[in-house]
Amino acid sequence: MSGFGFEALPSPSRLHMFIESMESLRALGRRSLLALLGIVVGSASIIALLNIGRNAAEDAMRTFKDMGTDTLVVSFPFSVQRKTPLPLTLDVELIHRDVPGIAHVAPISQHSVRLKRGVVPTDASLIGTSTGLAAIMGLQLRAGRFISRFDQHSTHVVVGARVADDLQENGSPLRLGDSLQIDHYLYQVIGIARAQAANPLMPVIADDSIFVPLQGLQRLRPSAEIGSVLAKVRAEADLPTTAEALKALISGQLGGREVEVQIPQQLLEGLKRQAQTFAWLLAGLGGISLLVGGVGVMNVMLMNVTERRREIGVRMALGARPRDICTLFLLEATTLSVAGALLGALLGVAVAYVFTLFSGWQFSLALSSLPLGIGSSLLIGLFFGLYPAISASRLSPVVALRDE
Repeated sequence: MSGFGFEALPSPSRLHMFIESMESLRALGRRSLLALLGIVVGSASIIALLNIGRNAAEDAMRTFKDMGTDTLVVSFPFSVQRKTPLPLTLDVELIHRDVPGIAHVAPISQHSVRLKRGVVPTDASLIGTSTGLAAIMGLQLRAGRFISRFDQHSTHVVVGARVADDLQENGSPLRLGDSLQIDHYLYQVIGIARAQAANPLMPVIADDSIFVPLQGLQRLRPSAEIGSVLAKVRAEADLPTTAEALKALISGQLGGREVEVQIPQQLLEGLKRQAQTFAWLLAGLGGISLLVGGVGVMNVMLMNVTERRREIGVRMALGARPRDICTLFLLEATTLSVAGALLGALLGVAVAYVFTLFSGWQFSLALSSLPLGIGSSLLIGLFFGLYPAISASRLSPVVALRDE
């Protein structure tokens, strides 16, 4: 003692206050568990949904990348002002020379046709093209070869996998050297393609097609003209720059005809932006769950303050400062938030992993989801725990001690 006054009591240590907060939460029992569950569900929702969104986007991106993002698709929009028909072919050698970024290029003229092997008919897409198409589409042959530059005016045909299967005659599969009747001409089979998955980036479905030399297409379709052009870009070349150069060159060859060049890479970037938007939308839904959990924390803490008014009054009468009372209750809210955030992070990652496993995707952890989920859970818990803590610190000791 000094004089007639009392020495101020020392402030409790942080460890002591943490132990007290744990005891208080344990005393609340089921209510603490329910508040903790709200934070866990909210945190897990954000982390799981962000990871699911990312893995879905990556799976879609991988699918499209495997389809050839280095391919340019040239098309010719219809124009009423330009009624001049397009030619049947282009100067491919000039394109290779003036656009060095192009590795392969293939003009395409596509038509529907009905063909026969003996008495067995089937429908197919008739593709007039050049030798570069096989490299551009990654077309693999199970027998024979693809069209070469020496086949320009020959009656040779390469048959897609589905068409070849349809042309089995009395159980006898289609073979090299067999003849196919296309309109009034007989074409000799020089190649049979392996089955190939349809590529939405390509205007040609290989399995449903037969391929003939472009220059010889006029015997089947006298008014045939180019419908599109496919080009494969070298790995070191810049896609947009090469696309612009190719567009200008083809437009010049066609006398200023309007030309459009589709760059699959731009499509992928658009898909990626859409996937990111969708992922954030999912995270927003998880945030709603987290807000509900925060309200649960506030309700528990307010109930805690109400039930411990006499305890607060005794602490203040013994020298506890309002700051100490506020810290004590904030620490309780923080303990709930930290525990809920960490448990939610583990649960969220586990849910995302199981979901991707059952979806057949390759799991990849979105690292940004962990600080976002944990951090937002902590902020929500502290935000909703702040009001009860401030309310507790503003209680009058005299009024609090009167409570029964």
